[in-house]
Amino acid sequence: MRHGAARATIPGVDKTHARTVLSRLHAAQNAMYAGGDAEPLRALLTDEIEWHVPGDNAIAGDYRGADQVLDYFARRRAVAAGSFRLHPGELLVGDGDRVAMLVDGTATIAGADRSWSTVGLYRIAGERIAACWLLPLDPVAFDAVWS
Repeated sequence: MRHGAARATIPGVDKTHARTVLSRLHAAQNAMYAGGDAEPLRALLTDEIEWHVPGDNAIAGDYRGADQVLDYFARRRAVAAGSFRLHPGELLVGDGDRVAMLVDGTATIAGADRSWSTVGLYRIAGERIAACWLLPLDPVAFDAVWS
């Protein structure tokens, strides 16, 4: 942008709305990870959902479409034997339809209690999640948890 050039204003997602949508998502994920039904979670995802998980581990990959994303969630549940829980934290909103939230995770994997921290960069479409890019704060530790 040139010095002095006006920046186009792009309306952002309202923080209260973003927190509500993400709270529903995380609650539905936690319920599903504890053995609950995946259908309430599916209802919170757009049909074209994208979910991106970096790293060199058992859950890394790019998942597209509700079926692939739900299969990914089911794989996380299986690896963690139903012990996986999300612990949402601070929320950052700005211009446009993307928001960022700090989310910690805990699970017992292969008998060991594990924890990690991520930033989830979400794209919100109305009342649903259209995309997520997971960004581990310590990628090496994240890979170790999920390998």
